[in-house]
Amino acid sequence: MFTGIIETLGTIQEIKKDKDNIHITINSSITNELKIDQSVAHNGICLTVVATKDNNYTVTAIDETIKKTNLGEWQEGDLVNLERAMKLGDRLDGHIVQGHIDQTGICIAISEANGSWIYTFEYDDKLNNLTIEKGSITVNGVSLTVVNSQKNQFSVAIIPYTLEHTNFKNFKVGSKINLEFDVIGKYISRLYANKI
Repeated sequence: MFTGIIETLGTIQEIKKDKDNIHITINSSITNELKIDQSVAHNGICLTVVATKDNNYTVTAIDETIKKTNLGEWQEGDLVNLERAMKLGDRLDGHIVQGHIDQTGICIAISEANGSWIYTFEYDDKLNNLTIEKGSITVNGVSLTVVNSQKNQFSVAIIPYTLEHTNFKNFKVGSKINLEFDVIGKYISRLYANKI
């Protein structure tokens, strides 16, 4: 379980294909605190640490994860948003995030808004995911508040701190991103759909 509050950025050092799996080695300032079998969210994707060495650690993604996320497009040198699993008793500064990506989306607009930035994303509404105005959404692992919610798109407002400390700074129109919709909203949506 995560909160969507990014701890740090990591840099992808190596990507190795192994049958249907991908092993990703990442350099990060939190590596010396990681242990094998720990869960870390990478751009919102919960992956398990399988090895550590010096300032690098390795995680493995299976085919199912690769198909449902933007992980297949990662390249060596890319920055990834990192968050370790939350501890019981900590403040929940973001919202409840599982680290299970629902689907990907595409950045369709970026605009500067007098000191902040508005990012607009589009997603396939055939998967029955939804956003609501002022609801929570996780974009590449970052807990955000939805503005301008529409049927298959929404916007978020990014403050300078978030821009500087996440990989939002590398987004451009056309960037493919990971989306995890609000878990409470997903349960309500499913209950409502099953009553009809």
